[in-house]
Amino acid sequence: MDAGNAFAFMALSIPIIGIVGGIGSEIFKRWARLKEKQLELTAAQTAEQAAQYAAKIATLEERVAVLNRIVTDRNEGLTAQIEALRDTPKALN
Repeated sequence: MDAGNAFAFMALSIPIIGIVGGIGSEIFKRWARLKEKQLELTAAQTAEQAAQYAAKIATLEERVAVLNRIVTDRNEGLTAQIEALRDTPKALN
């Protein structure tokens, strides 16, 4: 390859490299924005699930506290309290 052909090749390569680089950069930016939105959505869903689990745990803790009180209190109303719990179960949904 002589010097003239090498110069012509370089002269044509520079704009092509610039165009391809610009397109590649734009594709990367769009991909990065998509990943960021996906992470935000995942974080929101995780926070919602954590709140639901916390509510369920609070309900279970209340039930355990009632059961603990019933078991440790030795009064005549024990049977009535157990029956009351059976009649009004709390939903864990």
